[in-house]
Amino acid sequence: MTSTPTSPAVRLPAPHSAGCPFNPPPAYTEAAAAGPLSRADLPGGEPCWLATGYAEVRTVLSDRRFSADGRHPNFPFLVAGARKLVTDKPAFLRLDDPEHARLRRMVTGDFLVKRVEAMRPAVQQIVDEALDGMTAGRTEADLVADFALPVPSLVICLLLGVPYEDRDFFQRVSSTLLNSTSSLERLREAQEELLDYLRGLAARKRERPEDDILSRLATRDDLSLDEAAATGLLLLIAGHETTANMISLSTALLLDRPEQVARLADPAALPGAVEELLRLLTIVHTGVPRVALEDVELGGTTVKAGEGVIAMLSTANRDETVFGGADRLSTDELDLDRDARRHMAFGFGVHQCLGQPLARAELQIALATLFRRLPGLRPAVPRAELAFRTDSFIYGMRSLPVTW
Repeated sequence: MTSTPTSPAVRLPAPHSAGCPFNPPPAYTEAAAAGPLSRADLPGGEPCWLATGYAEVRTVLSDRRFSADGRHPNFPFLVAGARKLVTDKPAFLRLDDPEHARLRRMVTGDFLVKRVEAMRPAVQQIVDEALDGMTAGRTEADLVADFALPVPSLVICLLLGVPYEDRDFFQRVSSTLLNSTSSLERLREAQEELLDYLRGLAARKRERPEDDILSRLATRDDLSLDEAAATGLLLLIAGHETTANMISLSTALLLDRPEQVARLADPAALPGAVEELLRLLTIVHTGVPRVALEDVELGGTTVKAGEGVIAMLSTANRDETVFGGADRLSTDELDLDRDARRHMAFGFGVHQCLGQPLARAELQIALATLFRRLPGLRPAVPRAELAFRTDSFIYGMRSLPVTW
């Protein structure tokens, strides 16, 4: 039997409130409480669906009847007019197979678990050196600027072959691209600015290749420099923005719950603790867009061909039917002993984040080392004064003043 939700449509992207900063915007959790599928309005006023239940989100992200192709005329963009930014050579994140698979396969090998495990000593060295620099002659620092951002930025620069001395440039541009309040013109300028930079870098690497991802892309006969730059842009932004925000948010949350920090010191418990942090914080608060290619029954409702759907990872990861239980804490609470392995913080299906093994390794090493080396770590300001990135598609912290 098909039913149609009758509650008011959620305006996207929904604003955060003055409530708990570690929770998704209230409009999303309220929609989830009302049912697994809700009506929503995109920034341009176009209607779409909001999938909030765990089962429904998995379906949207794994069923080939839902498309990730941003060139589809009804694709639900979360920035009004952003369709104009989709070029003839979009990154594989906004493509369906076989185009998506062709481009993704070119970089999959660099992020395999075995390859990432071999990188752990290098990541550990980067983390140690960042902490050495942060603590040298000081007892206070901004954890975002001095630790959470430099660590993944240096790691992805090494992998891609991007000069680390250019970090101020690409961090500034990526911040603009991820800002939900950026004008369409500013988004277009920022996108072209970063693509021009990566295109030029790829051209130089085509002439003098090195042992890095961008060199391997640039020297392929079946890939243009435009495609190499588009792939590089996706990896560069995703490679530092997501992990940086997870490190700072996780730290802030743990400083608020010091009784749970000890779990990070147990090597056997550390991986599970990181999975719980990923589940609870789910930094893609705005969801993952898809468009239906044909009629699909979803959550008791028919999503018609051509209708957009936003898959809400944050509410799916707090679905009580999956992560709850009488003997566990609420899904709104941090429980580092919870079995959170089925979370979808990295998405689901063929488009799920290919860099997740690296992100997991960086989080495990960064958080365990941080709290081991600075057992007296604590906030330097009241929680009410902490600045969060409420205007970004990747939720996180602007700064995190700490002392030790």
